[in-house]
Amino acid sequence: MRIAKNAHTSQRWRVDELTPDFRLEDVWALPTPGGANDFPRLVELFASFDPSRSPSAATRALFAIRWEVGRLLGWDGTEAGLGRRVATLRDRLPDDLRNGPSGPGSSELPFSPLYLTDRECALEAANRTMHGVLHLGWVPDGSGGYRGQMAVLVKPNGLLGSAYMAAIMPFRYLIVYPALMRTIERAWQARTVPREAGAPVAA
Repeated sequence: MRIAKNAHTSQRWRVDELTPDFRLEDVWALPTPGGANDFPRLVELFASFDPSRSPSAATRALFAIRWEVGRLLGWDGTEAGLGRRVATLRDRLPDDLRNGPSGPGSSELPFSPLYLTDRECALEAANRTMHGVLHLGWVPDGSGGYRGQMAVLVKPNGLLGSAYMAAIMPFRYLIVYPALMRTIERAWQARTVPREAGAPVAA
């Protein structure tokens, strides 16, 4: 469920130290009720996502189109990514986060892990259109338990990036995110980590 941005800004997240020049795009309450120590399972679940195997045919089609368009227009080449077009946010990490665990990577998603703590995890991606951060947090649910919370922070690359983010917004809200929430809920209820799940963001 998409929730108000102050659900993120009211918390003291380490990611906010790294992204003062990024905008907070979305905040989502994840259907992952659990206990205080269940955050590592949420991180593992996200690391398993593969957009090409999403249960949603529409999501699979959207990502296939996006990757093909990106290939044709050169949006996703190495020269457009982290360490080339933009510096990685790892360069901004304070010593405690730089020397701590970075979190799991994924061969199926264009994200690189930034850092991992006991209650938050951040990953970053960059291409010709934007520099983005996917942030996962573990928050009290108000009834004695906990749940996951996801935030997306972006820094569009000029007019191209702003136009791209505006163009994909309806598809993200109407197709990609609803399918993602259903996949997360099924996986969490099954208490397993799926190997055929949808991807968290259209980047």
